[in-house]
Amino acid sequence: MSSFSFALAGIGLFVLGLHALIVHAHLLRKILAINIMGSGVSLVLVALARRGGDALPDAVPHAMVITGIVVAVSATALALVLMLKLAAETGSATLPDDSPE
Repeated sequence: MSSFSFALAGIGLFVLGLHALIVHAHLLRKILAINIMGSGVSLVLVALARRGGDALPDAVPHAMVITGIVVAVSATALALVLMLKLAAETGSATLPDDSPE
């Protein structure tokens, strides 16, 4: 497969995650959607790391993706802890509506 195909798949993952982030109200689904968006960005970065046909890929985007994976795991852990605290406090794992009553 070409780099363009991987980049297109990464964009598709990002759009799918963005759609899920907007549509779903449950916080666990929002956290998963953010992880899917991050995976899409990582896939685009790796796909675009190859500059020429036979040239070696650039190492900087690969290092950024590895760092991003570590940050994503720790951010996901923090988000899950906050979601559990909110669920324990309110009894629901969804955000309250901002509409005036």
